[in-house]
Amino acid sequence: MQGQASHLPPNEHRYLDVIGVAKSFKGAAIMDQMNFRVAKGELVSLLGPSGCGKTTLLRIIAGLLQADTGDIVLGGRNLSSLPAHKRNISVVFQNYALFPHLTVAENVAFGLRARGTSKADAARPVADALALVRMDAFADRPVSALSGGQQQRVAVARALVVSPDLLLLDEPFSALDRKLRETMQIELKALLRNRGITAIFVTHDQDEAMGVSDRIAVMNKGKIEQFAEPSTLYAQPASPFVMDFVGLSTRLSGRVTEQAGGIATVTTNVGPVRARSGLAAGTPVLLGVRPELITPDPTAEMNQISVQLDDVMTLGSKTVLHGATTDDDNFLCELSGIRTDYKRGQTVTWGWAVDDTLIHAVPA
Repeated sequence: MQGQASHLPPNEHRYLDVIGVAKSFKGAAIMDQMNFRVAKGELVSLLGPSGCGKTTLLRIIAGLLQADTGDIVLGGRNLSSLPAHKRNISVVFQNYALFPHLTVAENVAFGLRARGTSKADAARPVADALALVRMDAFADRPVSALSGGQQQRVAVARALVVSPDLLLLDEPFSALDRKLRETMQIELKALLRNRGITAIFVTHDQDEAMGVSDRIAVMNKGKIEQFAEPSTLYAQPASPFVMDFVGLSTRLSGRVTEQAGGIATVTTNVGPVRARSGLAAGTPVLLGVRPELITPDPTAEMNQISVQLDDVMTLGSKTVLHGATTDDDNFLCELSGIRTDYKRGQTVTWGWAVDDTLIHAVPA
């Protein structure tokens, strides 16, 4: 299996297995040997930049795209040779894909009617699905008269009314404004959790993934760099890519110059920095520290660097200090509350605990 044990819930909880899935387009590999497992009732996000393969993987699971090799096993049933309409997997598309000439109720009933359910027999499950997303009062309205958030609710109701074995959502919140997006994330997560539905979200938005997911697969160039709980991804990123893509950080390039007792001393452009690591002297590394772990009042045992402030930003309940840099390093410090005692151009000394230093070996 690719990557770490966190890809694999215990066997007794296994539900969806993606095994050795590979896909190429015109000779260019989009993904190679993709392996992971999702437990029943789990909410998982595929997170990564555009072009990393996450939507391709979603379409392969749904049966909308054929993998070159590999298997999709859901609830012990191998779906690899089955067409999409026989997989009992529902998809909520980025643009919702609602039918503008149909009413809200007719849109929700579409999947049931396509399966041969009579209009009379579909009426009750459609009403229940609309009530579930609080859209029952809109049943007879055309979808063209709905707001973006309302259309999303209809799309979710249409996906759930057929009682899918798996729900797939492709960038479901991207068309919504920030406040509505955050509200819908909370509502949808609660809805899926209460119904015990297994779901996979595709997103490039780290905040969205962190908010809705039990676990997140961070994808890069057709591979999973790390598959773990949101807190683990943030506190213990497995690679420089994950550290950069999930959350913000102060980043320093350097080289290990001393190794003693499991503590590596790294020479950087702003002085020596210590990290808990067994990397040998001479190893080029990328260091990181999350900005909220940095203090402008360091103690003697902390790592310390001097930084000239390039910007001071007040962002509601926090103040973010940006350090000036002329290279690939990045200096960020996040303080709680509104701070007026820092100004652009001021030189400050930052500090953080040695154990809070993230360290990754990089190619020379």
